[in-house]
Amino acid sequence: MARVALVTGGTRGIGAAISKALKAAGYKVAASYAGNDAAAEKFKAETGIAVYKWDVSSFDACAAGVKQVEAEVGPVDVLVNNAGITKDGAFHKMSLEQWNAVIGTNLGSLFNMSRQVIEGMRGRKFGRIINISSINGQKGQFGQVNYSAAKAGEIGFTKALALENAKGGVTVNAICPGYINTEMVQAVPKDVLEKSILPLIPIGRLGEPEEIARAVVFLAADEAGAITGSTLSVNGGQYMV
Repeated sequence: MARVALVTGGTRGIGAAISKALKAAGYKVAASYAGNDAAAEKFKAETGIAVYKWDVSSFDACAAGVKQVEAEVGPVDVLVNNAGITKDGAFHKMSLEQWNAVIGTNLGSLFNMSRQVIEGMRGRKFGRIINISSINGQKGQFGQVNYSAAKAGEIGFTKALALENAKGGVTVNAICPGYINTEMVQAVPKDVLEKSILPLIPIGRLGEPEEIARAVVFLAADEAGAITGSTLSVNGGQYMV
């Protein structure tokens, strides 16, 4: 029987690539999203993947959303915490709203989502939780104190939760993408990309969403049971830990 995978922020960008790759690998996939109904419906029509709308920064919304997914698709075996936002700005000008929104969506969502599935995974003696962090959670980034703090927090969350569940067949790992060829990066002016970003990447190019997706499929596999508490960097050699 196919395992069930739930991907937050799973209808666009890196999340969409992850959802598609998991489906291609034989998983029954559900993808959640926050607000872009048109993109979600297009994604559903193109892929046949079930989509669900809720705010991952709300514990109650996550509880209701996961309950619906489990009723319609099945108990969640693989959770990919991918949803995230940015609200950049220099810290001395950052508002409380910018801080709370990013921490709530990017870090709070890991508790909100993982808490809904962890007991079921422990009971079934199998689970995979994969958190999509960032290179900027490893090295920091100017103008992203909120984002970097959240993404660094994801790594700490990963390590601690992995320790708690290592004996129960539940693995918890993090992936830290670098600059990936998504809509967000494509919006960067071409001259800035070519002069300021690409020279920092040893492989000389952006990563592709599918490369992150392949890493997720690898960590989600039954055969990856000995890998837990790990942080996998996918950044073209830009930052080596």
